[in-house]
Amino acid sequence: MASRAVAAEDGETFLRPTLKALFPDPSSFADMDVAASLIVEAVLARRPTVVFADYDVDGACSAALLVLWFRAMGQDLPIYVPDRLTEGYGPSPAAFRKIRATGAELVVTVDCGAAAYDAVETAAEIGLDVVVIDHHLMREGRIGAAALVNPNRPDCRSGQGVLAAAGVTFVLLVALNREARRRGLFAARPEPDVRRWLDLAAMGAICDVTRLVGFNRALATLGLRVMSEWRNLGLAALMDVAGLPKGAAGVFEAGFILGPRINAGGRVGRADLGARLLSTDDPAEAGDLAKRLDELNAERKSVEAAIIDEAWQAIEQDSNLDPEAPVLIVARDGWHPGVIGIVASRLRERYRKPVIVIGVDRLGDVAKGSGRSQPGVNLGRAVQAAFDSGLLLAGGGHAMAAGLTARPSAIPELRDFLCERLRGEMHDARLEDALDIDALTTPGGAARSLFDEFQTLAPFGPGNPEPVFAVPDARIERVFPLRGGHLRCELAGPGGGRLRAVAWRVADTELGQRLTTGASLHVAGKLKADDWNGRKGVQLEIEDLADARRSS
Repeated sequence: MASRAVAAEDGETFLRPTLKALFPDPSSFADMDVAASLIVEAVLARRPTVVFADYDVDGACSAALLVLWFRAMGQDLPIYVPDRLTEGYGPSPAAFRKIRATGAELVVTVDCGAAAYDAVETAAEIGLDVVVIDHHLMREGRIGAAALVNPNRPDCRSGQGVLAAAGVTFVLLVALNREARRRGLFAARPEPDVRRWLDLAAMGAICDVTRLVGFNRALATLGLRVMSEWRNLGLAALMDVAGLPKGAAGVFEAGFILGPRINAGGRVGRADLGARLLSTDDPAEAGDLAKRLDELNAERKSVEAAIIDEAWQAIEQDSNLDPEAPVLIVARDGWHPGVIGIVASRLRERYRKPVIVIGVDRLGDVAKGSGRSQPGVNLGRAVQAAFDSGLLLAGGGHAMAAGLTARPSAIPELRDFLCERLRGEMHDARLEDALDIDALTTPGGAARSLFDEFQTLAPFGPGNPEPVFAVPDARIERVFPLRGGHLRCELAGPGGGRLRAVAWRVADTELGQRLTTGASLHVAGKLKADDWNGRKGVQLEIEDLADARRSS
């Protein structure tokens, strides 16, 4: 805990975070009171309102939170999620005109909208009020929305810039309850207990890879506890279609089982499926939507695998790899914009530098890209600078991820611009790029009891990384391949103890080659539960190797 900058006096709150101790004053967010007043006024006057959401997990969770609150207030809240292929990211003038044509008078954007200058200007012209709930990095000049709640707007004093949009929306629900209470709306109806929806706030925090510190850590910790009760019909249905038991929920269930399936609708299917699933109170609808999302997720995996293979070929075989380049940009015609972000993440892991993957549509003369960054390199800021310089049609994001739209002809100039822009940051990031070891153990000492004790520090994520253990001088035995390019093996220690281990997606890498040599190696990785067939054991997920013969 000390290595994670937790002060002694904060230890209890870190291990057992509570909303009482960590919940921020909603009024500390710029425009939060204005937003709450506008929305409650709309409820009172029954003004037709629509929630406009981004198509990822964070957007779906944010939209569902608002839908559930409106339903608790006796009103329906329609959901609008733009199609990734035909409408692109975020609000547009065309989308707002379509919403206004349905009779809507107020639109609340969640996980998007902070940079929707043209759309908000159009909304003002057509008589559509706009409330923006967002968390993405912003330019200095703010849009002309009726309210803009974003902890990352330059004049916000909340200190909650690490929140995902779902976290900001959860704070909004508290502000809405407070405003509705002030206006006497709970004289004849019970006040919505927003704590039962903490699972959606946790999903946003975890799946958007936010820093799990302070209040955000409380949202994730308490939200996973609520999720473990599986009262949200959509989340429970997803676990059923995945064929997994609905036990205690953790970061793995949220980030690797539920999240990819919720995302699948926005990537390769109908964009609003995730938000509809998370907000439904109909078990039959939940089952149908979960099944559809599970099918789309399988389709997404197939498309993703094909693009990863093509991207590797483009980088390794087409002379596209400059070892000194601070950022890799790889583009090809026809790549599906719904999965290029995942591909960029995989390539970032492999090359340990920022990667932008771009799908080119020649007929439309447009190129859409998604990037993932290396710790210490602010990719979102660089992409924003490229937009400001006129290189992009659209672009933005945050430190670790960014999206962009450009003309295909601008890609070479964009590559030069970002390389120049990020050279200094990447130089510093390389110097800091190391695997921090939290503790040494042995194959015999890495027992389930050790794993269970360290689980008191969970949930893990940015700001609270999962502990990394090193096993020195381990003999690598019984190496055999698994489907997907993974390798399984056993680590044998000098004292005779043994530890099961696995290395993911390494078959064609240097690490995989070194595993198969049979030499004694220092092995570093993370301990994971190994409960297959009820064994209640532990295994090491290998992250790195060092040759003991070369150590000094």
